[in-house]
Amino acid sequence: MAARETASAVPKTGRYRWAIVALLFVATTVNYIDRTMLGLLAPDLGKELSWNENDYGNIVTAFQAAYACGFLLMGWLIDKFGPKIGYTIAICIWTIGHVAHGFAGSVASFMAARVMLGVGEAGHFPSVVRASSEWFPQKERAYAIGWVNSATTIGVILTAPTVALFTVTFGFNWRETFFVTGLFGALLLILWLWLYSNPRESGKVSEAELAWIEHDPPEAVEKIGWVKVVSTREAWAFATAKFLTDPVWFLMLFWLPKYFASTYNVDLKVVLLPMIIIYLISDVGSIAGGWLSSKLIQRGKSVNFARKTTAIIAGLGVLPLLFVSGLENMWLAVALIGIALAGHQAFSSNLLSIPPDMFPKRAVASVIGLGGFCGGVGGMIMAKSTGLVLDATGGNYTLIFSACTVTYFIAVLAIHLLSPKLARVETI
Repeated sequence: MAARETASAVPKTGRYRWAIVALLFVATTVNYIDRTMLGLLAPDLGKELSWNENDYGNIVTAFQAAYACGFLLMGWLIDKFGPKIGYTIAICIWTIGHVAHGFAGSVASFMAARVMLGVGEAGHFPSVVRASSEWFPQKERAYAIGWVNSATTIGVILTAPTVALFTVTFGFNWRETFFVTGLFGALLLILWLWLYSNPRESGKVSEAELAWIEHDPPEAVEKIGWVKVVSTREAWAFATAKFLTDPVWFLMLFWLPKYFASTYNVDLKVVLLPMIIIYLISDVGSIAGGWLSSKLIQRGKSVNFARKTTAIIAGLGVLPLLFVSGLENMWLAVALIGIALAGHQAFSSNLLSIPPDMFPKRAVASVIGLGGFCGGVGGMIMAKSTGLVLDATGGNYTLIFSACTVTYFIAVLAIHLLSPKLARVETI
């Protein structure tokens, strides 16, 4: 009977847990609109405020540093107070930081606004994974996270039309645009406080659905402490993989428009369509990676097999980056980069599912925080290295793209060496 249950498909129960996924999807979209908006407004701001490249670089670096360090703080905070209170604090901090951009008038004040934004936004993914661990059993958790993770690119795609709506259609200046879009965060806060709770307290979950959500073996935990959590090999298995693979996402997010503009000599307005196509393809990978990992577990495979097999397949999906450099056909490059980014997102959705596999719920956000910090540090190293390599090679991306393709396999190896069976950490 136990074997039959392990291999069975998801039983027909209530569906309220997917409303929580929808809520987290909206939250992710707002999160990425807020962090991306400055990049679109930067050309106009630079002219008005007389920024040079170094000024803007300092503003971007302030966000990246605050975002990386904020993961450590927010991960601990969310585990201590729970996702309801922890994410409420995160939304408040990043929304105030977003609105503060509208009051800024100097490089220093913009840096301060970006620091507040970065610290607050660092609470997003620890909250997402912690909430997913409360609302989804192991057999379908990766699939749920895959849907939420796909909203990262939806947020990036929607930023341009959002800015155009307020600046072109309604005629708002950049300050007013920051003020008005701050309402997105305020509305998100209301929705979060209204709709989110743990399954037993929600009052909207049927007995059958609650039984499905809670059917994983009970957690045996004696003590949980942040220092002890991050001193485990299992925490560093996740953090090492984030350090190695998150920089690829940052590379694609910040350098792709420049790559298309310099390689194919097209105007940035023309580049917008290729970017949308690439991001939409990547969304397919985000959902597919979570689906595959969950499906393997539902069919009776071990968690260790499911997560690592999916990670290897996702890494294979990034290999098309090897053939991008030197392509004369821009649309072929768009297709190959889109497939590669889909591989990354599949890897990411699967990777985010691993901490709840190994750690009790009350420690998950801290582990995600450690991984986010390491990923942010890796992203800063990638940004500096990319600039140096491009200067040394005359703008050739071959070495950079090649390096990106091997990091996923090194990450899987690191996970396997540090946690050969993805065994649970019961006492920490």
